[in-house]
Amino acid sequence: MTTTTRVGARWMSVFTLAWLAIWTVQLTPVQLLLPLQLDTPEDDWIRGVVSSGLVLGIGGLAGIVAGPAAGALSDRAGVGRPRRRPWALAGVWLTAVCLVLTGNAAGPWAVGAAWVGVSVGVAVSSAAFTALIADQLPSTQRGAASAAVGSSQAVGIVLGVGLVVLLGLGIQAGYLLLAGIIAVMGTAAALLLPDPPATAQMRPPREGRRALASLRDRDFAWMLSGRLVTNIGNALGTALFLFFLLHGLGQPSTTAQDNLLLLIVVYTVFVVLASVLTGIISDRTGNRRRLTIAATVVQAASGVAIALVPTFEMTMVAAALMGLGYGAFSTVGLAFAADLLPDEQDHARDLGIVNVTAALGQLIGPVLGAGLVALVGAFWLVFVAAAVLSVVGGVLTAFARQPARS
Repeated sequence: MTTTTRVGARWMSVFTLAWLAIWTVQLTPVQLLLPLQLDTPEDDWIRGVVSSGLVLGIGGLAGIVAGPAAGALSDRAGVGRPRRRPWALAGVWLTAVCLVLTGNAAGPWAVGAAWVGVSVGVAVSSAAFTALIADQLPSTQRGAASAAVGSSQAVGIVLGVGLVVLLGLGIQAGYLLLAGIIAVMGTAAALLLPDPPATAQMRPPREGRRALASLRDRDFAWMLSGRLVTNIGNALGTALFLFFLLHGLGQPSTTAQDNLLLLIVVYTVFVVLASVLTGIISDRTGNRRRLTIAATVVQAASGVAIALVPTFEMTMVAAALMGLGYGAFSTVGLAFAADLLPDEQDHARDLGIVNVTAALGQLIGPVLGAGLVALVGAFWLVFVAAAVLSVVGGVLTAFARQPARS
């Protein structure tokens, strides 16, 4: 059932817009709005770091459940009914509503409860849009589509943080802006992208199948484990950046916000470069495994750099290295995952599981980072752990075999 028909520029453009909206509304709160909401006075700053880590962790846990569940249900759509569009629209509008609620929440518990809704909405819409890669693209275009996902992640951070900082928006206004972005762009993308009705051949059989059989596939399981650990390393290196500028480098709040935007711009430039180049290379060569492993080593170098020389100048260098490494990893790694899907009838469910590894990284990374900061009262151990986990992720990925090109 794997297609050999290539899609055009219109499909890729709309798909990119969908992911730009998703990443903008998910990562802008993670990098800027949530830390500002949950920050505490200088004499008790560690409590703010821990609260932020727990809120992100709980949200990530909700996404872990919601993504694969929504993907599995969309795989089982009735014959003649659309499979992905209803779930994409539901996820988009749940995200928009819960962003408004998060902006009006006060205190860690209320913020955390509203953020769970955002995380569920993002996970559901992500599962629907990601499934389109395996549903509608040949293997020779999966690297390009994955590059769109990876580069949109970096551009989305710049777009969101840049709009909030440059427009001088407060926390509530920032969340309202994000809700508008996902409501308009996400809805438009869901309606414009094709979604052929389900056929009997597309539906997974009801009998003779073991639950989550894909996790018993050797190569798919090794790829997932490597993706999970590498994403934890990335979350450790990025989720606490604003706190690092505020309390690790002692910068005033206004200066820290401006410098955070500068770091994100640097990160974005290198993510986009790495995503586009490695996506093209992987489509041409078909060897995604080797590129994925190399990307984890580059990401690890960023953690080493900032741990050894904790200055703002070296943080800029580390942001560039992190962008190169994670841009290549997220792009080629997602295409590698699509190549390794064990069952064509469970595309959305299994790609939902792949997305879960990123969500689980966002869960474990901030919580682990907050614990490491509380343990040593500083940030150096966070960046050392980020480097170690990135290398371990590459080693685990190496155990997955590169499939023959179709």
